[in-house]
Formats: sequence, C-alpha cells, structure tokens
Amino acid sequence: MSIAIVASLILLLVHPQPSSSQEVIRDFSSLVPDSDVDLLEFPLNLEYLEAEFFLFGALGYGLDRVAPNLTKGGPPPIGARIAKLDPLTRDVVLQFGWQEVGHLRAIQKEVKGFPRPLLNLSSQSFAQVMNLAAGRPLFPPFDPYANSINFLLASYLIPYVGLTGYVGTNPKLEGSSSRKLVAGLLGVESGQDAVIRALLYERGRIVLRPYGITVAEFTNRISDLRNKLGHGGQKDEGLVVPLVQGAEGRARGNVLAGDKYSLSFGRTPEEILRIVYGSGKENVPGGFFPKGADGRIARSHLHGA
Repeated sequence: MSIAIVASLILLLVHPQPSSSQEVIRDFSSLVPDSDVDLLEFPLNLEYLEAEFFLFGALGYGLDRVAPNLTKGGPPPIGARIAKLDPLTRDVVLQFGWQEVGHLRAIQKEVKGFPRPLLNLSSQSFAQVMNLAAGRPLFPPFDPYANSINFLLASYLIPYVGLTGYVGTNPKLEGSSSRKLVAGLLGVESGQDAVIRALLYERGRIVLRPYGITVAEFTNRISDLRNKLGHGGQKDEGLVVPLVQGAEGRARGNVLAGDKYSLSFGRTPEEILRIVYGSGKENVPGGFFPKGADGRIARSHLHGA
C-alpha cells in the first residue's frame, strides 16, 4: 500500500466525510458578529409581511400552509385573502411570494429570528393608508384585493420600504457573510420593486374610478406619505416627477426611484417602523403591525414608549 493511500485513509478517519444522505448541520449564528444580529433580524418583519401578502393574493393561503416552520408559531395574519388578479399579475405575484419564502429561509439560516408578528393585511388596513395618501376618505374604501391595479398599488407600499432598509443597513454590517446576505436580499427586493413600478408605469394614465386619481398620481401621493411618516427627508419618489428631480434632470418619467446620482435611498429601522405603523412614530404601533414589529430593535422602542 503506497504512502499516499495510507495518508488518505488517515485523513478520512480523522475527518470523516458526510454521506449524501446525511444533513450537514452548521451553526450559522457563529458566523455572524453580535453587532450584526439585530440588523439582520429586523428585516424579518417586512419579509413576513411581503410573504403573506403575496402568497395570499395569488393563492388564497400563506405561510401556515406552504412553510409553517418559518412562522415559528406566530399568529396568522388578519384579513388576508385571494385577490382578483389577471393571469399575468397573478403569475408575477406568486413568484414574489415564493421569493419571500426563500428570503425568510435565508435570514433564518444566519440568525435565530423570531415568530411571525401579528400582521393586519385586511382591506381596512390598506384603505387607511390610501386615505392618508389621498388626503381624504375614499369612497368606496380602497380594496387591494378587488382587482389587479389595486393589488399592484398596494404592493407599491411594501417592497420599496424593505429595499431602502437594506440599503441603509449594509454599511453598518461588519461581517462579510452578513453583507453578502443583505446584498442578495437587496438585489431581489429591488427587482420586485422595479417590476411593480414598471407594471404601474404602463398603466400610469389610467384614472381610478370613482376616486378621480390616476395611477401615477396615486404613486406620487403614496411616496409623499412615506416621506412624511418617515421623518427622514426625501427618500421616496412616485412614477412621475418634476424634470429637475428625474434622472440627470432630463426625465420626468421615474420608473426607478433614486437620488441625484440615481442611487437607491437608504432608511433606518426607525424610519421604517414609522412608515409601516402608519403613525409616524417608531414607538406607536398600528397599521400593518397592530401589536408592533418584533426583534430587539423594534421592541426597544415599544418598551421605551
């Protein structure tokens, strides 16, 4: 027996290789610096929200059926239901839903996470946001599940907030694995937002009856509302902007939002909480999170209320 073969046998005895049927178990939390854990856990709030909204909108059911282990025993969402979507929109929304399932898996591989918080995805919850955006009570009340355009407008509310959160988080992360995860999440969230904006941009001149507001103007008002609630300055733009505000000051069309260099805006966790609570305050829950978001960052503000 050659020396090389003997050496190989010794290595196998010292470091046995797992068979194809064995599951390789790794402690991913050990790869994440303590300073990164809270920053990686916080986005789970929005990923839960997106997963449930997209899955229910396309299928009529959500995580409790497709991936119950990811909920960690958290309460089911309030008011979520299947939407009346055309085939193309349903196909796109369903893809988004499965992508969000993947995002939850990816984050929970890196950090422990927390149970799905209570989410209010009822028509009434979205109607309240749209009333604030419109500056008046809409009648009949806005229903995100009524048709494809309404669902896309409601979807306009969600991925972009998560996108800005990832942009704001990335520079604060210390671990390379943390930055890699957030970069991957940001890429797909940005893609989702781009698809939603493109579909709405195509329909931008359609007037939503009986509200008398075009699709493009609705997006502008939603963006204005998020800027107002976030208290972080101009970090949101609708589909049509003043020429000076467009890319290189040469375009009024704004299918992708960005700063003067066409770079994505970033938001802090506090700004995001103010927006998704609909209260403008990180310590006053409501909106899509009637009992507040979870994770140490969000809870620290609730405990300080």
